[in-house]
Amino acid sequence: MANTGSGSLATILFLFMFQAALLKGAAQDAVVSQNLVTDNVSVVEGEMAIISCRVKENDDSVIQLLNPNRQTIYFRDMRPLKDARFQLVNFSDNELRVSLSNVSLSDEGRYVCQLYTDPPQEAYADITVLVPPGNPIIEARDEVLSEGNETEMTCTAMSSKPAATIRWMKGDKELPGKPKVELTYDKMYTVTSRLTFTVSKEDDGVPVACIVDHPAVKDFLAQKYLEVQYKPEVKIVVEFPQGLTREGENLELTCQAKGKPQPKRVNWVKVDDDVPSHAVITNGDLYIENLNKSYNGTYRCVASNTVGESFDDYILYVYDAPTTTPIPTTATTTTITTTTTISFPEANQDTAPSTEPAAHDSRAGEGAPRAVDHAVIGGVVAVVVFAMLCLLIVLGRYFARHKGTYFTHEAKGADDAADADTAIINAEGGHTNSDEKKEYYI
Repeated sequence: MANTGSGSLATILFLFMFQAALLKGAAQDAVVSQNLVTDNVSVVEGEMAIISCRVKENDDSVIQLLNPNRQTIYFRDMRPLKDARFQLVNFSDNELRVSLSNVSLSDEGRYVCQLYTDPPQEAYADITVLVPPGNPIIEARDEVLSEGNETEMTCTAMSSKPAATIRWMKGDKELPGKPKVELTYDKMYTVTSRLTFTVSKEDDGVPVACIVDHPAVKDFLAQKYLEVQYKPEVKIVVEFPQGLTREGENLELTCQAKGKPQPKRVNWVKVDDDVPSHAVITNGDLYIENLNKSYNGTYRCVASNTVGESFDDYILYVYDAPTTTPIPTTATTTTITTTTTISFPEANQDTAPSTEPAAHDSRAGEGAPRAVDHAVIGGVVAVVVFAMLCLLIVLGRYFARHKGTYFTHEAKGADDAADADTAIINAEGGHTNSDEKKEYYI
């Protein structure tokens, strides 16, 4: 047993002496060959790296792998270096593949694949250790924002290698930030990005995300939801009437107001005048009975909260009460004279202006079909009847002027003659009969 132990020790000493001699010669005569190839490796800290030394054409030369300190990790399929993290994955005449588990920053550097030819050939594999950043930290200068104000947010990605990149997203829109990179004492990088923007009421509830881009991680982000306060939004709704507002009717308006915070006070005023004394205002509703034209004007609903004040206007225009249009009387005509009686509807002196108002206007008849104006229809019918009567009068006068007289050629004196012969003789003799027969026609 003692001889066996002595033989093994002698073998190991021989290998180290042989390796030392080769390394000394290799350091002087090694060349970078295209026959021996390897690859650079990027690995996340704590994970496994694979180093592969490959030979395209091998003439039974020895392949070995050295660490950045040029210590032999593997000589053929033997591992002289006492580091159990290195394990042989594959060994053949054309490849030496070794794994390194639980990689740390101290393992980073240039590893050497060496082929013992004359002169020796070398290829280099750079191992880069990636250190992912810690969880991004997002901070806001203001917890509660007001509409129209500017705010600032910061995002920090700490202790990474290489330095991380930070992007900002507000909803689905990317915003530019101002990054700052710092190198720490342990050769790590800390990146801080600052974002400044102005908020609107549409931003309430919208997420702002800080997205960290790094080779070691994917979809690494932190986000914060915006809380924005904004002044009220005010809208007047006409509950009654649905059509035109007329004298004697009632008016009911509802003021709808919402904001953040919700407005606690809603008030009705009349622009340049006072609200009618008998008007009833309850919980944002305005109710006026028995309208008349003295109530015409602009009614304004005003709502306010801690952010600001808003209002909406309604223009009231009171029309005349609806009336029945008189029916035109029947025209009377005779042969010689014609008497015509025509009734025209009285013109409404309070006709509404033709220009449409910009605000809510009772003249526009919102939410109801337009009423038919019976006065206009009655006027058209009266004009048609009047035209027909005028035509009849003209025709009557025409026929009256063209009446005629004619005489018959009956035998004159026939009534006094004793017989027919005497009557003919009297007629031919031209005796005048004082009673001439006349016929008239029209």
